[in-house]
Amino acid sequence: MGADDNKPASTYRYDEAPVYTTSNGCPVFNPEASQRIGQNGPLLLQDFHLLDQLAHFNRERVPERVVHSKGSGSYGEFTVTDDVRDLTDADVLNEIGKTTKCVVRFSTVGGEKGSADSARDPRGFSVKLYTQEGNWDWVFNNTPIFFLRQPALFPLFIHTQKRHPQTNLKDATMFWDYLSSHQESIHQVMQLFSDRGTPYSYRHMNGYSGHTFKFCKADGSFRYVQIHLKTDQGIKTFTNEEAGKMASENPDFSTEDLFRAIERGELPSWTVYVQVLEPAQAEKFRWNIFDLTKVWPHKEVPLRRIGKLTLNKNPENYFAEIEQVAFSPGHVVPGVEPSADPVLQSRTWAYSDAHRARLSVNYQQIPVNCPVHAFNPYQRDGLMAVNGNYGSNPNYPSTFRPLKYKPTKGSEQHETWAGKAVNFSQEVTDEDYVQATGLWKVLGKQAGQQDNFVSNVAGHLSGARVEVRRRTYEMFGKVDKSLGARIEKDTEAKVPKVPANGTLPARL
Repeated sequence: MGADDNKPASTYRYDEAPVYTTSNGCPVFNPEASQRIGQNGPLLLQDFHLLDQLAHFNRERVPERVVHSKGSGSYGEFTVTDDVRDLTDADVLNEIGKTTKCVVRFSTVGGEKGSADSARDPRGFSVKLYTQEGNWDWVFNNTPIFFLRQPALFPLFIHTQKRHPQTNLKDATMFWDYLSSHQESIHQVMQLFSDRGTPYSYRHMNGYSGHTFKFCKADGSFRYVQIHLKTDQGIKTFTNEEAGKMASENPDFSTEDLFRAIERGELPSWTVYVQVLEPAQAEKFRWNIFDLTKVWPHKEVPLRRIGKLTLNKNPENYFAEIEQVAFSPGHVVPGVEPSADPVLQSRTWAYSDAHRARLSVNYQQIPVNCPVHAFNPYQRDGLMAVNGNYGSNPNYPSTFRPLKYKPTKGSEQHETWAGKAVNFSQEVTDEDYVQATGLWKVLGKQAGQQDNFVSNVAGHLSGARVEVRRRTYEMFGKVDKSLGARIEKDTEAKVPKVPANGTLPARL
């Protein structure tokens, strides 16, 4: 499991016929029996086995993730295929043919743990590389952009994708009310409501960093990069009707598809690329490289291959290895740094804190999260400290227990910041519709895709209140005038009719 996945967990004992015991190791004669007075008398409080079983059962569930609750995953390896030593000194990338073990988790974003895999939703695509210099986590999505570029909006946006606080139902009005009043989201909306928003399976989708990172060298120089994982299985999607049918027939389709493919030996793989910008290029680039709602056009910033990701081993226990796996964009290694992207900066803290809340402050002691090499005796105690807690090592810098400190030099060029503390909120401009318009034109080159997009939006938007619908038509009209008109026509045709004896219930 995890970095040391060749060592079976002590609880497996597959090659034995173990004696069944209580949780404290006491042998039990009949696990189905209960201690009581006579055949029909009351139970005995001394029946530790029964009470311990019931108490443990009450606590089997940890809090599900607020986002990315439904997911599946497996183990694999990342192999360097091309020389990138001109970009970074990262040990994991320093030699062609070098292989690093990893664990991967795919997920939907907005749905609960029991929701359908085929739902219209972005997909999470996270990779934990167990490198010799720490775990490097790729906390990516299957879309190259996202709905926002201001981190303060993230919890507010997610609220609108969840359930209405009064009805506890998904609500089209609050969904589109947010999007149409935060129109920097339009590029991602175009992705979501095309057939790209319903991937056929986890094996048939790409992964993207979305954020800009920095690949650094020991001399302090760096390049800005974005990371892409291109599926070797080919892109495959559902139509809206196919996705709905699959949600009914097999809501766990993507989970099953991934597990069975690996079980059959059909090992899914992705070719890994980076886009690279020199700092001087970034200063002159049309698009703000720290804006999560924008892509770097491939014609201007071509892809450069760096490696191959292959999945080759299913987990032995879903809860231990996939439900408890914990990714964070803050988990980087020497040679890699976060950029000044404000959403990335906030995620480097927020994701780790979510794991502390969900799995305890010692979540990195869980085997699937353990680094290959880690020694930090200044972090001690806390809930579920199970790795020996560093024994008698001092928990401060002690002259009696010297430690080695490996010198690392962060990138300093192009990174000197000075200015006033401000409350900054980036306004929406005409530039925010340019890439969305480009995507609409791309859909026009693929048979039926523009029609599908209009139909997908209309079916969802028709459940929203009239003032929200109107504002949304205007938003799509800024992408393309004909698009706004088409969506208005199709949506209004699908709006539920007001009953003759009353009005439709109005809720936010």
